[in-house]
Amino acid sequence: MNRLAGATSPYLLQHADNPVDWWPWCDEAFAEAKRRDVPVLISVGYAACHWCHVMAHESFENEQVGALVNEGFVAIKVDREERPDVDAVYMTATQAMTGQGGWPMTVFATPDGTPFFCGTYFPRPNFVRLLESVGTAWREQREAVLRQGAAVVEAIGGAQAVGGPTAPLTAELLDAAADQLSREYDETNGGFGGAPKFPPHMNLLFLLRHHQRTGSARSLEMVRHTCEAMARGGIHDQLAGGFARYSVDAHWTVPHFEKMLYDNALLLRAYTQLWRLTGDRLARRVARDTARFLADELHRPGEGFASALDADTEGVEGLTYAWTPAQLVEVLGESDGRWAADLFAVTESGTFEHGTSVLKLARDVDDADPAVRARWQEVVGRLLAARDTRPQPARDDKVVAAWNGLAITAIADFLQVAAVYASPDDEDANLMDGIAIVADGAMRDAAEHLAAVHIVDGRLRRASRDKVVGEPAGVLEDYGCVAEAFCAMHQLAGEGRWLELAGGLLDVALARFAAPDGGFYDTADDAERLVARPADPTDNATPSGRSAIVAALVAYSALTGEGRYREAAETALSTVAPIVGRHARFTGYAATAGEALLSGPYEIAVATGDPAADALVAAAHRYAPPGAVVVAGRPDQPGVPLLADRPMVDGRPTAYVCRGFVCQRPVTSVDDLVAQLG
Repeated sequence: MNRLAGATSPYLLQHADNPVDWWPWCDEAFAEAKRRDVPVLISVGYAACHWCHVMAHESFENEQVGALVNEGFVAIKVDREERPDVDAVYMTATQAMTGQGGWPMTVFATPDGTPFFCGTYFPRPNFVRLLESVGTAWREQREAVLRQGAAVVEAIGGAQAVGGPTAPLTAELLDAAADQLSREYDETNGGFGGAPKFPPHMNLLFLLRHHQRTGSARSLEMVRHTCEAMARGGIHDQLAGGFARYSVDAHWTVPHFEKMLYDNALLLRAYTQLWRLTGDRLARRVARDTARFLADELHRPGEGFASALDADTEGVEGLTYAWTPAQLVEVLGESDGRWAADLFAVTESGTFEHGTSVLKLARDVDDADPAVRARWQEVVGRLLAARDTRPQPARDDKVVAAWNGLAITAIADFLQVAAVYASPDDEDANLMDGIAIVADGAMRDAAEHLAAVHIVDGRLRRASRDKVVGEPAGVLEDYGCVAEAFCAMHQLAGEGRWLELAGGLLDVALARFAAPDGGFYDTADDAERLVARPADPTDNATPSGRSAIVAALVAYSALTGEGRYREAAETALSTVAPIVGRHARFTGYAATAGEALLSGPYEIAVATGDPAADALVAAAHRYAPPGAVVVAGRPDQPGVPLLADRPMVDGRPTAYVCRGFVCQRPVTSVDDLVAQLG
């Protein structure tokens, strides 16, 4: 019988009616394989994955395939987003065996979980032959199968090992990382590498901090060029905001249409910081619209942020998003339709499939005449209203702790910068205010949900759905991203409970996830034992657990003045430092945290009775050095260490600036504060 009907994962629920007798990942499934003396088929994917859907339709919904699987195997379905530890171990095995990886991931293992054959997507005829071949090998060549499995496990152990070389993460190494990114940069299209092309959000955050520290015009230009290219491309939803997972080409035109929470959270931070440092109008607009996308499309009221929007609509990629010139004219009329076709590069031949085009921004509108901008916005509104009548992609509604942490941190960042640049004279001031209010509510919802639902007996759980938390334990990235988010909430709200929650999570991480070399494992010491204990130091689609926990440790140490957390961050970064200068594209978040440590980070406290309207607070946020923490409120506010024993001088709002636990004199003027931050 299929056992997925009670799952909290939308991905598993998609397979609940398959003729395959799926098990969720559990000890009972492996015990059943041992009892029957059959191999285990482990199928790993996620709800928004296009090729996962294809393999499901071709194979797992097929009665013949279901009968073949049920007869010869115990089949386990895994949501990689719910069990990243399981995914990490078997992805390492897949990469070791095939030289590449991806989803769906298809693994055949012994009843003790040892993988002996791995792959990704298989068309149905190939999959049927594979099932038959693996079954035959298991029955007739058992010793060879077991030897193969032992070799794979040995390879996994080597790939996931801790205890390698360490070195301090110095300015020279960070400069070398920026130089390497410069050499690998796509001068024509922005970003790094060719097709498929992924948004390099963590590298952008690092380069912005590197620019702040060094004044490097090259680092800033790489960010500006990439951000503009992505914002104008089809990877960016020109109507509703938000970014797709990646572009199938090298020039950001045709996306793989799934929209992931983590990408949009990290890109919101990158565009927000570019806006803060330069005042760039395009960066401002994209940050605003990405915040709106998170609040409108992914926020679940009373909970947190959903994980993703699917790549497919009714099994067809791009059905919701692609247009022809005739469709534009039908919605907008002849004049505006042709104008929109030119603006969005919608051609008769098309840029996508079947003569359709993905909208991209072919003209500069952010600095155009006000009448042009007004026409553009009016056209966008009408097209979006028409698009909303089309079939819409499904939403993966599970709430993932780490990704919600990234979104909370990003929105807190956006709200602070939006407040700095707020002006009633802006033509979209009311729109910006409205988005800020909605985003603020969504952010607080998510933070409260994580605190109330995901923390169980002091430990984090990975995912929830419909306000019910799942069983899978949180992994290191959950602890790091959520702790960093709680530090951001503490700075934004001035409430001591968020700092206390962050500290509790970091203490668990230090006690349960620490490795002997000063680094961290991705799973706790009391977590379910897999065939290997994952410990990946590299940043990929999301920050590695190690980078995430370092970022949280840095922020927490600055907010509390407790040096042992900073020492833990420095030691953990030393385990990543040897690869930062050599593999900069895969250590962006680690380098971002390294820039914060190199900067200080600065600790800025503003004693004031009205933080929202205080010019010192605005200046602190606008001119904050890399990784700085900023807290504002009344002196000696309970639970806020940076405001302890810091009075207002002569009754006036007063700023206190410290760096590395060494403080400068208190100042009461904006000019003096800016001078101390310069």
